[in-house]
Amino acid sequence: MIQPVHAAEPIISDPTGTRGEPDHAPFWTRSVDDLRATLRCGDAGLSSAEAADRLGRYGLNADVVGKSASALRTILRRLLEPLSLILLAAALVSAGTGDLVGGSIIATILILSIGLDTVQEGHAIRAADVLRKSVALTAEVRRDGTYAQVPVGNVVPGDMIRVRVGDIVPADGLVIESDAFAANEAALTGEPYPVEKRPGPVTGLSASQASGAVFRGAVAQTGEAVVLVINTGAATIFGAAASALNQPAETSPFQADLRAYGLLVMRLTMALVLVVLATSVFFGRPLLQSLLFAVALAVGLTPELLPMITTVTLSRGAIRMARRKVIVKRLVSIHDLGAMTVLCTDKTGTLTSAHITLAQSIACSGTLDPRPSRLAAIAAILGGDRGALDAALVEGNPTATSGWTLLGRHAFDFNRRLGSIVAGGPEGDVLIAKGAPDAIIALCTASRNGGANSVMEDSGRAAVLARVKDLAEKDGLRAIAVASRAWTEGRRDPGTADETGLVFEGLCAFADPPKPTAAAAVARLAAQGIRLKILSGDDPIVVRRLSGLVGLDARRVLSGADIEHLSDDALAIQVRSVHAYGRLAPDQKSRLVRALQAGGAVVGYLGDGINDAPALKAADIGLSVSGATGVAQAAADMILLDQDLAVVADGVEEGRRTFVNILKYIRMGMSSNFGNMLSMAAASLFLPFLPMLPTQILLNNLLYDISEIGIPFDAVRPEAIVRPQRWDMHALIRFAAVMGPLSSVFDLFTFGGLIFLFHASPPEFRTAWFLESMATQILVIFVIRTNGRPWADRPRPILVATSLGALLVAVALPFTPAAALFGFQTPPLAMTGGIILLVLIYLMCAESLKRAATTKILNGSRHRRAKVQRQKGSQKQR
Repeated sequence: MIQPVHAAEPIISDPTGTRGEPDHAPFWTRSVDDLRATLRCGDAGLSSAEAADRLGRYGLNADVVGKSASALRTILRRLLEPLSLILLAAALVSAGTGDLVGGSIIATILILSIGLDTVQEGHAIRAADVLRKSVALTAEVRRDGTYAQVPVGNVVPGDMIRVRVGDIVPADGLVIESDAFAANEAALTGEPYPVEKRPGPVTGLSASQASGAVFRGAVAQTGEAVVLVINTGAATIFGAAASALNQPAETSPFQADLRAYGLLVMRLTMALVLVVLATSVFFGRPLLQSLLFAVALAVGLTPELLPMITTVTLSRGAIRMARRKVIVKRLVSIHDLGAMTVLCTDKTGTLTSAHITLAQSIACSGTLDPRPSRLAAIAAILGGDRGALDAALVEGNPTATSGWTLLGRHAFDFNRRLGSIVAGGPEGDVLIAKGAPDAIIALCTASRNGGANSVMEDSGRAAVLARVKDLAEKDGLRAIAVASRAWTEGRRDPGTADETGLVFEGLCAFADPPKPTAAAAVARLAAQGIRLKILSGDDPIVVRRLSGLVGLDARRVLSGADIEHLSDDALAIQVRSVHAYGRLAPDQKSRLVRALQAGGAVVGYLGDGINDAPALKAADIGLSVSGATGVAQAAADMILLDQDLAVVADGVEEGRRTFVNILKYIRMGMSSNFGNMLSMAAASLFLPFLPMLPTQILLNNLLYDISEIGIPFDAVRPEAIVRPQRWDMHALIRFAAVMGPLSSVFDLFTFGGLIFLFHASPPEFRTAWFLESMATQILVIFVIRTNGRPWADRPRPILVATSLGALLVAVALPFTPAAALFGFQTPPLAMTGGIILLVLIYLMCAESLKRAATTKILNGSRHRRAKVQRQKGSQKQR
């Protein structure tokens, strides 16, 4: 009996063929008899009973679908963030001590912040469902000695299946028989051309070299094949790539930075609250009043609107990016895109259009001549298989068949690697053959040189083959040969015996050219401080040529085989200077991404194939395109509606603009909240009364939060989005260390003036300081929001409206009948004038110190990033 095998393990070891150890040889390097012995099956396929038994052992031929996090779990995860915990504790304490109004305000802010964030990102949880749309629904399987349609999920190892033109291959398997069979594996391996499949083991360890195997998800282009199923479900190459979607999501750079900031605020808040509470109790003040004051201080220190400001800012960024043809699936990825320092991209469909074109038509002499491509186009139009190369020939010569009619056809023979037609036209009846250069040249006895034919010697054949090699190695072009001879046997199909004594006409060279905008987009990304790396499954020669065409350093190109022999440390060194990679397996792409991350880079990955899914998942920001496979779209954080790198550059600008506005809120909180709460804590130690009542502190905090609601809509200076941006906690602390004490110094001046100059009573003191605090906090917004001069870089009207509107309410409140409800008392005119003077002097000092305080805030914390990634890398399975 067959031993049970876990569904996620390959039945035959190493389906990707990337490990290379003898014990893990890929199945396509083994003989049919060896595999049948391992699988315990015969050449007649399985019986229904055997298939049912294996289905129970190996499981359905489908991908393991991970469980989606419930809404409750998502909310709880956000609730356990440091900033949320501070607010939750403050709301509970306020409500428990009788301050229901204050507790309700805090709880409402918390609920709105978490709710907005949850709703915005909830739709992305079900994105992996699109996987089911990219595989076959039924397969033609030989059961009980006859072929029958079977649900694709019921295909098991040991089955014999038949694949015809247009079929989606349902499992990984070995080709047993083939008849002119070719498959499109572009989404799996990155190879843009249809790949011929024929029986027989191969020695190559890469899936792209497995001419005797087919893989789940590939599409049959021509002919048909009989295949022995080896691996199914998650054990296939497709399944291994798709399983990356079920891995737990890594913490994004933005989330990690936000958490670090939350922990910093939590530590400061707890320290300050404990000191104030202990001191108040020590001086014999009422415990309840001291507790409420400490809670109000905690709320005042906490940037409680940060989750809401972040979500609204990111949501607005998502709307702006949608206008630039970028659909955002995960909101925090907007910031990560702006922080990106390296963009890795697959070649096919991103830098190139995945559209094969006729690049050159070359005569026997080596000169350009339209005749070879014209003859090849006649053969393609009248008797071709409508494959990618035939389509390119037709596109390059759409009127080639004018005056020509089809007299006979010999379909392309994948064993002989050529095909032919007989056509009648202006040159009489002619047999035209086209195919692999070595196959065609072997049948030629002469070559055309201008209008005359000359005998083709072995030296001439060698020269043609050398030219084919040069086209591949120097220009990355794939070539076919074209030959002809006069036909005198009328209308009939030619046979193998007729395809002899040919005249060599020349070569047709094909390319998968870069998009017209690719080079400019690469240069634009470089100007934005983003390095580009090409990670392709295609031939390294083709990758080198493309790299040069788009402006990348292509002196060194590493292949998957090269990478396989490098340790993680050695690879981390190589990725610093090598910018192009070819013949990569899916897990090698993700390994390269992690190597870049280990060096401190914020890595983006742009891909559209099944083989890109692991790298998309591993990257800090995954990008796919609208025409990509379902797997790639499910793994991505963003989807580009326009398959152009210029759209990525646009998205980078939006990501950086979004971060700058979030950073404005952080800087304002650092300068105003921290300074004022520090002043309040200091004053409580020396004043015989509370410097501000708990309700006044909460009102102060609420009005200040309202003033900042317009931040997500504010303008951003062009120079602020030139380079990649990350939070730098040391720089933020430095900013707080400069601007916070500056605010506290003017608060102390206010305290001194109120006590010693105006001899203010406690209600007058609290009212005057409330006014001074609100004015300095709100007006300094216009100073801190820009690194330039505030009168030169003006804010958007909505920020002006929210800020000045909140200030107007704060200033007017003590002069209205509602003042008594908050414990305010109308201050004397002279006291009000003194406050105005102090506020003006404070704003001038803030403007003077701003540049010193903001140095390096926008620089990334690279060393901390590298340390975190090294710790993650040591825990990940290669």
